Amino acid sequence: MGRTPEKAKRKKYLVLSLVSNLGLLLTFKYLNFFLKSISHTLVFFQIDKNIPELSLLLPVGISFYTLQTLSYSIDVYRGNKEPEKHLGIFALYVSFFPQLVAGPIERSTRLLPQFHQKHPFDSERIVSGLQQILWGFLKKVVIADNLAALVNTVYNSPTQFNSTELLIGTYLFSFQIFCDFSGYSDIAIGVAKIMGYDLMENFRRPYFSRTIAQFWRRWHISLSTWFRDYIYIPLGGNQVPALRWYFNLFFVFLISGLWHGANWTFLIWGALHGLYFILSIELTPIREAITKFTQLERIPWLHEFIQIFTTFHLVTFAWIFFRANNLSEAFYIVRKIFTLSSLELPYFKHELLVPLMLILLMEIVHLSQRNGSIRERINQQPTWVRWAIYYAIIIFILFFGVFENQQFIYFQF
Repeated sequence: MGRTPEKAKRKKYLVLSLVSNLGLLLTFKYLNFFLKSISHTLVFFQIDKNIPELSLLLPVGISFYTLQTLSYSIDVYRGNKEPEKHLGIFALYVSFFPQLVAGPIERSTRLLPQFHQKHPFDSERIVSGLQQILWGFLKKVVIADNLAALVNTVYNSPTQFNSTELLIGTYLFSFQIFCDFSGYSDIAIGVAKIMGYDLMENFRRPYFSRTIAQFWRRWHISLSTWFRDYIYIPLGGNQVPALRWYFNLFFVFLISGLWHGANWTFLIWGALHGLYFILSIELTPIREAITKFTQLERIPWLHEFIQIFTTFHLVTFAWIFFRANNLSEAFYIVRKIFTLSSLELPYFKHELLVPLMLILLMEIVHLSQRNGSIRERINQQPTWVRWAIYYAIIIFILFFGVFENQQFIYFQF
């Protein structure tokens, strides 16, 4: 009985937090989307009614710190975290600058206790942080921004390009968005590490995933685990009848798509991943039967390659809707790619050389990480070898980096 007033108090706080945070997010990010959808519906039914849209400036990173604040409120309500009594520390948790605008989305149970601890000077942490920042800059300004020039050219005017160029542009976007976003995450994690704080890992070689489920355990980990812990599990997760389980999966992916942006393209992107997930569960017996019939299990490397190849192409197909400016352009690109009759050399074939070499270099690094952290192996080398590697990366960034106005892709979310 003594806990009832406290529980009621926490429930009241949770409701206020949900209303205030979600109210701001819905107003700034989704209000015009709903107004535009209503307007299009009225036009479809030939109802002459003008619905004005609001001209609002979207705060940078609003989706990220909204989820971070909500996780705190939910953790406090569940009793997983005691309310933070220091306003300054709570404000620091919400506005911690390394990951404020694009994550990783930290949990109060991980990050808040670190603000109460002392962080003495640690040279090893600083070196590790600087290494991660350097790797992040390499992925962002060298790989992602070089790819962006080609991807933007193709996707901003898709009708001007042939099927091969659209296909290549789509493949390049898969690597652009990975290098852009994981590059930011590396920089954020590295900056926090220099100051003595540990942020959660956000990417773990996602394009080497063998299934869609594995992909989402490796891609934007802080977001996927947030949706798992605060939406999917409260809905019942997989501890419910099959149809309800599939609904839970599909609903979470729809919400994930809508979280990325107020556009039907993002909803379809999320729906595709939800569909992939459900089909992968339903088709498991068929896949196992094919594997047994073809005896693929006797050739593990080939079996793994087929799984990675299939998963990568499913993810890449969904990226078309994520990147396209609107639905009509997305379906145009899909139609053109699937009517590809013969490969034609793209007009930008010479511009592909450097990006392809860089992608190959990055994937070689990722493959080598299967045997352990590459940074740990670098740290075990003699001083002159380590500094030669650092200088080589810095020179590479200076010579091949793009330093024009190329913002991070996830800043728009």
